[in-house]
Parts: sequence; C-alpha cells; structure tokens
Amino acid sequence: AGAAAEARFISSAKGKGLFATKNIRKGETVFVERPVVSSQFLWNALYNYRACDHCLRALETAEENAQRLLGQSSLVLPHPEQCSTRKELHQQCPRCQVTYCSAECRQAALEQYHQVLCLGPSRDDPTHPLNKLQEAWRNMHYPPETSSIMLMARMVATIKQAKDKEWWIKAFSQFCSKTANEEEEIVHKLLGDKFKGQLELLRLLFTEALYDEYLSRWFTPEGFRSLFALVGTNGQGIGTSSLSQWVHACDALELPLLQREELDAFIDQLYKDIEKESGEFLNCEGSGLYVLQSCCNHSCIPNAETSFPENNFLLHLTALEDIEAGEEICISYLDCCQRERSRHSRNKILRENYLFTCSCPKCLAQADDADVTSDEEEEGEGETDDAELEDEMTDV
Repeated sequence: AGAAAEARFISSAKGKGLFATKNIRKGETVFVERPVVSSQFLWNALYNYRACDHCLRALETAEENAQRLLGQSSLVLPHPEQCSTRKELHQQCPRCQVTYCSAECRQAALEQYHQVLCLGPSRDDPTHPLNKLQEAWRNMHYPPETSSIMLMARMVATIKQAKDKEWWIKAFSQFCSKTANEEEEIVHKLLGDKFKGQLELLRLLFTEALYDEYLSRWFTPEGFRSLFALVGTNGQGIGTSSLSQWVHACDALELPLLQREELDAFIDQLYKDIEKESGEFLNCEGSGLYVLQSCCNHSCIPNAETSFPENNFLLHLTALEDIEAGEEICISYLDCCQRERSRHSRNKILRENYLFTCSCPKCLAQADDADVTSDEEEEGEGETDDAELEDEMTDV
C-alpha cells in the first residue's frame, strides 16, 4: 500500500508510535494489514465456531451460523443470496482434516507452519504432545479468551520450517518487549494466581511438543516467559462472522420502505434472541500479531479504529477523524462504555490490562479531577470486564 503511515520510535518510556505520512480524511482506510501469525482461540474452536484454520474466515453460511447461535435448526434467513460463504471452495488438510476456506489458505498454512503442526491421524489422540499442550491451556484459560498458546506454537513452527530463520526471528523481535517485572505482571494477568506453576507446566508441555535447538532460548524459563508476555501484550483480537457479513449486505440492499422495515425488525429480533441464547460470544475469535497495528498507541479519544470487514484476518485501520501528516495515529484499547468513565477508572483498567498510565489529551485535561470513581463504577471495579475489552478488540 502507498503507505499512509509509518512506525517511529518515540521514547524509551513510550516505545514506538504510528504516524501519518500524509493527510488522511475521516473514514479513509489508513492501511490493511495481514498478521505475521494468527490462530483461532481454543475454546472458540471447541464450541464449533467453524473458521478457516489459517485466515479465520467464518466457514458456516449465515443461516447455519444463526441456527447454531440460536439453538434452532429450523430458522430460515431471508435473502440467502446475501451470504458470502463459498462452501465449494473449502478444503481440508488430507492428513489431519483441519478445514480451510480455500486452496490458497491451505497452501499458505502448509508453507508457513502446518508441516510441523499437522497432527495427521493423531488429531484425536489425547496423549499427543500438542493435544496435551492445548488441553492444559484450555484448563487454565477459560472464556472470554484473550490469547492462545497456539499463537506461540505457530511462531515456533514458522521458524522451524523457514529457510531464512533469521528473517522470521527479526520479524517477531519487532514486537515490543517488556522488563522482567512487567512480563511477570502480564503472565500473572493471563494465568491468574497460580501462574508460576502453570507457566512451568506449559513450558514443559511446549518443550515436549515443539523443542528446537535453534530456538533453545525460547524454551528456557526466562525465554518462555518473554515469548508468553510478547503474545499477551501484542496479540490483537480477531473476530469474524458470516452472520454479520450477511447483515451488512442486507443493510446495503435497496428495498421498498415496508420491506426494509420488516427486514430491520427481523434482524433486530434475531440479535435479541441470539443474545439470550449465546450471550456476547457471536464471532469466530482468535488473535494475531500485526507489525504496524502493534505500534499504535492508545488514546481515550482515538483518531482511528481497527476492524475486520473482509471476514478474515485482514485488519483494516480506519480514520475516525481527519488526521494531518506527521500526527500520531492512536486507537483505543477501551470500549465505548469504558471510555466514558472517569480518568481514574480508565487508568485503572489500562494499568491492570496493559501496564501503563494514559497521558492522552483527555486524561491530561482531567488530571485535576479527584481520583475517585462514582459508586456505580465502584461496584464494577473488582474485575475489569475482559469480555467487553475483548469484544471491542474483535469488533467486525
């Protein structure tokens, strides 16, 4: 892409930032980025959220998607021609049967990491080292999911398969690294109070499944913790959904007024019914590492936002405001509700989840506000709503 943005080093405290290289208009796409590596979340896959094993494209038709989320196999969606799923293009790995949305994705996965990770006939063997690793991870990391051990496995497999191993190690080393203390905090957040014992168990299983002499440092206690923290800090949530694609397509239809009102009412009711049945878990979800997006700093008044409008892992960064050449491009790590809370509450969430205190214009302007939160906020203080955070990250 004729780069509208570039990463620049700001300071040792802030690290990198992303800056506009030309004037960008509100609503414009700043860039579209593909991840260096990505992976679906393990519980998400276990619960039959069917996604391409490489690009996370949702594999169900919109109707199948709605039927499953509703628990109603008889549901019929109007305008089925607006569904973008192309089942005739789907392919499976002939050895382990994981499914891809296309021959291109099957080939790309095979060339990058799947030769190492293909379970072949051991796909359902609980004693296979990779299955033991995934089972252990699921038992430590219940939904809402925010990370996946398989992202790390794909990083190792990618380097194992690569002809130019140094190129990939450089690619992964671009992601921000933390001090040992910060790494401990991140791992603690991801694994909870039992983190030391759990991290060691994961490291042993990870080593059994994937050990590689060339990457031996990644398998030491310090190296493994760093890798874990890197994925925990830089992983960007990805969400895809056949149903939301269908809804967007229906929204764009030119319909007579009465038909439009009927369709809108049908869709509104459908989402209400699904929420009763499946809560907020609507999407195929996973996470990925994106070089440019990971350079975007947070602001409580962001001038850009990420989304996945192509129903796969391609991340679109879109301008929310006009952005001048030379200006920093910032996204928000908080969802809309969290952004409306007091500076104190916002920073509590950012410190707990991302280990920094925000100094965006909004926070600076509110710097003299009392460091207290309103009563209704006090109730929710105990635990940050990871589900909301995740939901914001994976908006499609």
